Amino acid sequence: MEDITCCVKSCEKPLDQSYWDLQYQSETTGWDLGTISPPIKAYVDQLKDTTISVLIPGCGNTYEAEYLLEKGFANITVIDIAPTLVEKLKEKFKNTTAIRIIQGDFFEHKGSYDLILEQTFFCALPPQMRQKYVWKMHHLLSKNGKIAGLLFNRSFEVSPPFGGSKTEYEQLFSEAFHFKILETSYNSVTPRAQSELFFVFEKKSEVIVQCFALSGITCSNCTKTVLQKIGAITGVINAQINSTFTDLIVMSTNEISLGQLKEVLAYEPEYSIALVD
Repeated sequence: MEDITCCVKSCEKPLDQSYWDLQYQSETTGWDLGTISPPIKAYVDQLKDTTISVLIPGCGNTYEAEYLLEKGFANITVIDIAPTLVEKLKEKFKNTTAIRIIQGDFFEHKGSYDLILEQTFFCALPPQMRQKYVWKMHHLLSKNGKIAGLLFNRSFEVSPPFGGSKTEYEQLFSEAFHFKILETSYNSVTPRAQSELFFVFEKKSEVIVQCFALSGITCSNCTKTVLQKIGAITGVINAQINSTFTDLIVMSTNEISLGQLKEVLAYEPEYSIALVD
């Protein structure tokens, strides 16, 4: 693999179930290394407790789950939106009960996990979904649970994958997670050398993260005003609105009611808000 490319059949949007299923049907999965990535392998090697519950979202061919199985882990869940892929995985792992395979939307998944492994899932999501990603990861992790894996530290001319930077990730995750590690990966595969960050984030269990769906907001200036008003609510630590003004996440020391937020937004009749469960 000469470069980090998606090698997709078609880069038309939206990046939905049909889109990703097409990649597996046509076997145009250029992001697939064919094995577990060295940084994640090294991280798994130092894990001592093989009884922990592990989730791998957007699992792809899930070499990570295969390696976890080899190392004796017995409570592994993998989820992917592509039916073609999931059927292959069910056949591949049909002789073990240690791996639970789910076909579905990660953002609708329910559960509690001690560890979530991130490998090319975050970068496959459109950037406007990143705030929602933070919320969902926080909700799926058990008390003091961790998310660990790799994030790209570069941009791309053609996407997916969608790139990012250390500064962006610090702003995105820092209020909801304790940063245990966020550094340039020293053992990435050659095509990705110096372009990946290895990270381990621990859930801030004392922080409540809520997600709300927005409508009516149309510009960044409106966003600034809304965030200032929400930030003034007692208990709010941080609030973020995504780039398409459709998702709001609120990080706080106490639960913020939908009624409070509706009151804050009442100054503009076109604004509306709903809780995302």
